[in-house]
Amino acid sequence: MNEPHILFVDDDVEIRQLTSKFLRQSGFRVTPARDGREMREALKSTQIDLVVLDLMLPGTSGLDLCRELRASSSMPIIILTARGEETDRIVGLELGADDYLAKPCSPRELTARVRAVLRRSMAEPNRGYESWCFSFEGWTLDTRKRELIDARKVAIDLSTSEYDLLLSFVEAPQRVLSREHLLDAARNRIATGFDRAIDVQVSRLRRKLASCPGGEDIIKTIRGAGYLFSPEVRRT
Repeated sequence: MNEPHILFVDDDVEIRQLTSKFLRQSGFRVTPARDGREMREALKSTQIDLVVLDLMLPGTSGLDLCRELRASSSMPIIILTARGEETDRIVGLELGADDYLAKPCSPRELTARVRAVLRRSMAEPNRGYESWCFSFEGWTLDTRKRELIDARKVAIDLSTSEYDLLLSFVEAPQRVLSREHLLDAARNRIATGFDRAIDVQVSRLRRKLASCPGGEDIIKTIRGAGYLFSPEVRRT
């Protein structure tokens, strides 16, 4: 069997048991963990496809664990936050989380979010292109490898959401794209009830593009309308 393997990190034993059971019944392999130490042990011992990470954990916080995960991997991350804690959601997204859910949440909704994020991260990059790469301002986005290469031929790590967002931009260069268009095109559902999510993702993507000279001006904010991807794009 080739079931996606989910690492579920939450210190509440009842939530951990009930949610893990529901995810298993939905066709996933699940490894539960109660804190950062158990999370690290699981990551060392087995192949994980997605991490569901509660932010309120004993010891190392969920935000620090999210930062730690993203520093070494582009593995999809879904964060669980206390209801109403918008700051935690913003910080989690800035650190590279792909989605979030406010607690308490139903196992059914979490399962749907897990499936959606996995579809995005595991999807074959075939959208009918005659070519696989988009080139702009010395950058190359390789859709076969889901990889962004800078002018120095260095690969820049992208989260699933950042990749989806950049792909939406290069498919429609030099056009003003509304937030709603970007959310729909990137299949990004994190903004449900949280309209700053797309701004956070654009900010993260801008910072990565700014690692090369001139990259900070590639994505322009069009006040009251959305965003514009300014360079010409070639398919190669």
